[in-house]
Amino acid sequence: MSASELVSIEPATGAVLWRGNVSNVDEEVAIARSSWVHWASQPLTVRIETLRRFTDAVRQKGEQLADTIARETGKPMWEARNEVESVISKVDISVRSYAERTPQRRLEGSMGLKTSVRHKPHGVLGVLGPYNFPAHLPNGHIVPALIAGNSVVFKPSEKTPATGELLVSLLHAAGVPSGVVRLVIGGPDQGKALAAHPGLDGLLFTGSATTGMALSRLYADRPGKILALELGGNNPLVVWDAPDAHAAAVIVCQSAFMSAGQRCTSARRLIVRDETAGPLLAEVKKLADRLIVGEPHGSPAPFMGPVIDVAAADALEESFLALMMRGGVPIKNLERAAPHLPYLSPAIIDMTNVKDKPDIELFGPILQVIRVPDFESAIAEANATNYGLSASLVGGSPEMYDRFWANVRAGVINWNRPTNGAPSNAPFGGVGLSGNHRPSAAYAADYCAYPVVSTEEENARASIGIGLREITSSFAK
Repeated sequence: MSASELVSIEPATGAVLWRGNVSNVDEEVAIARSSWVHWASQPLTVRIETLRRFTDAVRQKGEQLADTIARETGKPMWEARNEVESVISKVDISVRSYAERTPQRRLEGSMGLKTSVRHKPHGVLGVLGPYNFPAHLPNGHIVPALIAGNSVVFKPSEKTPATGELLVSLLHAAGVPSGVVRLVIGGPDQGKALAAHPGLDGLLFTGSATTGMALSRLYADRPGKILALELGGNNPLVVWDAPDAHAAAVIVCQSAFMSAGQRCTSARRLIVRDETAGPLLAEVKKLADRLIVGEPHGSPAPFMGPVIDVAAADALEESFLALMMRGGVPIKNLERAAPHLPYLSPAIIDMTNVKDKPDIELFGPILQVIRVPDFESAIAEANATNYGLSASLVGGSPEMYDRFWANVRAGVINWNRPTNGAPSNAPFGGVGLSGNHRPSAAYAADYCAYPVVSTEEENARASIGIGLREITSSFAK
């Protein structure tokens, strides 16, 4: 592979899926800059109808898009198809959100004075997409940005360029002008160049907290540019006196191991009552042992596929070993079927007696268990993180859930549901290291346009009623 070429590898097989030329960021931003004014001047109805045609285009190519997602990420086909459905539903959600979050309002004042509140697009927005949901998550930025009247320069993850290319081709096929959505192919260098480009009016990012902090520093002296960060989490799942141990175990496994643990909302820490932990952990382990890890098109369908690449698998193996070296006690070991492929088994490790627990996002199928004596300790342990994306309570009474909701610091808080159960028609985002108070999903319209307040009167009428000298004859001359 040359420096001017990017290659995408199938995690499940190691085969080459796609290859393409690295983009010129300056050229792509210039094209988007020259195109956005015409797009912004189109009536809102035109932009909405164009995006509705995009949903039709995705439906027509739905199986091709799902297959590309599955091959490029390693996720099972059932999960890739769910992602395609999320791409389709995003348009209607975004249309409703734009109407609700950025409506045009008129207020009547005295003497016929009118005040108008309308919204304008920022201009050219950069979108940096992740690899875990390479269509759904960047689409969640792109669609509301286009509806608001922005043009978009989209750089998919260097690990999932084929999905990004197909997504952009479907937007163009639906009638979005080619200059309004531009695709940047490349690696970290192209991502940095796009983020720092003076031709952008803002950047919409989904990815790691480390990169998010770097972007915050980059934009610190650029208050005129919008920056929306959707970052990761060290998410707690508290199970407390759950009456049905099997149902609780299902929620634990869904939270921790779906998508091979490669969701920003995946449960990283399982917090349980010490005296009742045994039966629950036994049930979780028994269920985790049954989860099928396999290739995307396998039969029977796997619950989870490989992690994104060999480097990620190597890092997760090293992280599990590091947890053991700190004093963690394995309940279910992290196993790897083949060293040349990134298949990992679900892993569970008891970290209760480890004093300095690492506050990091282990982006893979590793679940840390922490046993506590009482519910107050469970809440304290849940908050023992600088992240604040997702949290869930399984079991407990309504009063306990009220205490949990009121005291746990997170942007998504669930009860008797997985930590990764976040609907697309609601706001999505976190606090702390999980975001910068720019929630996406249903609230994405907030960062895709800015409000403009106008006081308006049909005829100019003005007077100064105080602070003027009296008119004298000499003054008049």
